[in-house]
Amino acid sequence: MFSLNCPSCQAPLTATDKNLRCPAGHSFDAARQGYWNLLLAHQKRSKDPGDNAEMVAARNSFLALNHYQPLSDSLNQVAGETLTGNRNPRILDMGCGEGYYTSRLHQYLTDTQTGDADQPFQLAGLDISKHAVKAACRRSKTVTWLVASGANMPVADASVDLLTVAFSRLMPDEFARTVKPEGHLIIAYPGDQHLRQLREIIYKDVRESGFTPSAVLGDAFTAVSEQQVSYEFELGSQTEIQQLLAMTPHGWRIKQDVRDTLSQLPSLTLTLDVRLAVFRRLDRD
Repeated sequence: MFSLNCPSCQAPLTATDKNLRCPAGHSFDAARQGYWNLLLAHQKRSKDPGDNAEMVAARNSFLALNHYQPLSDSLNQVAGETLTGNRNPRILDMGCGEGYYTSRLHQYLTDTQTGDADQPFQLAGLDISKHAVKAACRRSKTVTWLVASGANMPVADASVDLLTVAFSRLMPDEFARTVKPEGHLIIAYPGDQHLRQLREIIYKDVRESGFTPSAVLGDAFTAVSEQQVSYEFELGSQTEIQQLLAMTPHGWRIKQDVRDTLSQLPSLTLTLDVRLAVFRRLDRD
């Protein structure tokens, strides 16, 4: 079982088949779909935080088209290389969404026999959206799925060998707390050309973000490597275009005249441009 802490008192949680319990008596039952809901009411900023059911459905449908599969393959390879030599690694995918990248990483690590035969790897996916995690449960029954806040992860201190974060907000304090000294962090984030053709239709002025993860992470991590994953892919129908819009933040900000323009396009060629940055947790004890 993944090393989990009670979200109420931070004491270790002990697992049975359908229950998690800490020494103070706080208890959490497994959801019918198989996930653990460790998100406390005061950690919510809204009644239904994270991606809603419609966004999750759109993302599921879009990702099933495999336009992002080469990105997932690259992420898997980087993760596998990073875990080389770990006997019983614990991997946490924070902001796992509907579990596309998480479940494919699990299959990849299984196929490559990561970890010892007697001590295989442990993989958990965490997201604040209950709708997303419910969808993730349908992808894999062997991943530990958690509904929880990335800003207050119910994970033991210094217990994670590899933390992966794909297109999610960075939480430097929590990353530093949960990743083991000499453990690793992989961040997948958009490059300047990512979906640029779409952004040029939506926005009058397309600016480069200038984002660098190291500027956010502070001095607890040091950069190890970074690689670019870049290729073109085509959305061949209005259905695909609308699915992409529904799953990205760009779709939330779009004006009606631009939406009308996009609705007339029979197809749209886009650039995927994503950076995979690897960091190592410094041991300063």
